[in-house]
Parts: sequence; structure tokens; C-alpha cells
Amino acid sequence: MMRHQAARHFAASGRAGLIPGVSVFVAPSVTVPTSTLYEPMLCLVLQGAKQVMVGDRVLRYDPASYFVTSLDLPVSGRIAEASPAEPYICVSLTLNRDTIASLLSDAAVRPEGQTAGFGVSPVTPQLVDAWCRMLALFDAPEDVPALAPMLEREILYRVMQGPQGGVLRQIARDDSQLSQVRQAIRWIKAHFNETIRIETLAEIARMSPASFHRHFRTATAMSPLQYQKMLRLQEARRLMILNGNTARTAYTVGYESASQFSREYARMFGTPPSRDAMRLRGQDPGAEDISGVA
Repeated sequence: MMRHQAARHFAASGRAGLIPGVSVFVAPSVTVPTSTLYEPMLCLVLQGAKQVMVGDRVLRYDPASYFVTSLDLPVSGRIAEASPAEPYICVSLTLNRDTIASLLSDAAVRPEGQTAGFGVSPVTPQLVDAWCRMLALFDAPEDVPALAPMLEREILYRVMQGPQGGVLRQIARDDSQLSQVRQAIRWIKAHFNETIRIETLAEIARMSPASFHRHFRTATAMSPLQYQKMLRLQEARRLMILNGNTARTAYTVGYESASQFSREYARMFGTPPSRDAMRLRGQDPGAEDISGVA
């Protein structure tokens, strides 16, 4: 039932959601690994499977599991199971900090220890039931304003009661380690084309350099410099599609050497910059998604 509702809505309106914060994505075939940036979200696969590499970790999620990230997370992902007869179908919910904070009770606000900023866990019947009622709103748009906020709270509550609850709780707490790391990530995103110093990021996160580096890697499965490199190369790919100028793009995203940029670009995307840009400009729209779709 949920698969049909989601697929029908996607066919009618594309990825944009009728329900605020809820998106649907459908793909008819498997894909090659593609780098993208995930924003804080919860993703439920209804059909098919997705595999993502986050730093040195490889995660797979399918209809038996859900994926959640509380951070802006550079990943390399691919659709691992899909066909025209049984396409990949997923729904995602943008994580709203205020909504999560409103679900916290005094008893829930407790130290979480070192927590990864993302994870995959088994779905529960209660979570599936809440999602089923949320997707039913596609066929009752007049009910969205009244019922969608309540169902969003229920979905988040179900996740908060499970293995990924610590991830959600830390989103809402300004003093949590993930919130401190998130402050540094915000700075990296705003200054990705500049030289960064761990000491500066540690000061922003209100940690010692050693503690910051450890917590950052725990949260993102990569070092701050690796995180910055992925942001640079993802922005470089976007610019290459627009202008095709390798040297100009290299300097724009912060590289001092165009040759180093070309090597790292090819290592990440599998093809030198100019050739990759020509391929992407010449393919059908949507043939390879390079945006943040779970």
C-alpha cells in the first residue's frame, strides 16, 4: 500500500512533497556510486535497497531498516537493488530540531556519551504504521495541515524510542557533543574553500583539539580535513557541469594546484573533471542523481 501511494505521488509531482518535510524518490535501475551531501533526515526504503559509504563505513538499508543522519553528511551512495518492474522507492523526513526538542522530557535529557551522527536500524511495526498513515495523506491533502504535524511527531517519537534515539536527542541539545560538532561543520561548510586549522574548529566546538578530532571522527566517520575535501569536490563537480573549466574550478574551491585537484577529483568520481562534466551534461536529466537523496 505504501509503495503504491509513494510511487503514484512521485509520478504525479516528482520529488517535491505535498507534505511539508516529506519527500519521495523513485528510481527504476541500480546506479553507480555517486557523491552527495545528506542533510539531517530520516529515510525509509519501501522497495529496493541503497548502499552508502560514509568515511570508512559502509551502510546498507532496505525495507527492513531505516537510515537516519543528524548532520550534514558527505557520502558516496548507490542504489543497490532496483528494476523497471520493481523500482527503488524511498520516503524521507527532514529532521526538525524544534519538533524533536518538544518531544524530550526531563528524564530523556541525559548524557549520551560518544555518538555517531548517523546510523541504520531495523524498522518496527509501530514506525511503519506511523509512516503508512503519513503517506495516506497524499490522498487527503485537506487533512495535511491538521494531521501531518502529529504524524511527524509520532514518527520521530518511534525513532527516539529505538537504537537511534541518542542521535535524535542530541540534535535538540545545545550542549551535546553532536551539537558542538555540528557548529564546526557549519563553519567548514561556510569556509570550505579556505585553509582550515583544527585549533580554530576546536575552539568553535568548545573542545580541546584532541577531543574535537576524536568526536568529529566518531560523529562523521571521517576527519575534518576529509570532510572538507568531500565538500570541495562535490562543489567542484557542480561548477564543472556549469562551466567546464578545470583550472578555474580548482582555484574556486580552494585548490592551489590544478593537477592535484584533477587527481583527487578522478579518485573520487572515477573520471577526470572535464570528461566527467561532459558526460553529466550530455546525459538524460535524472540519469545520475547528484543531489542529497537518500
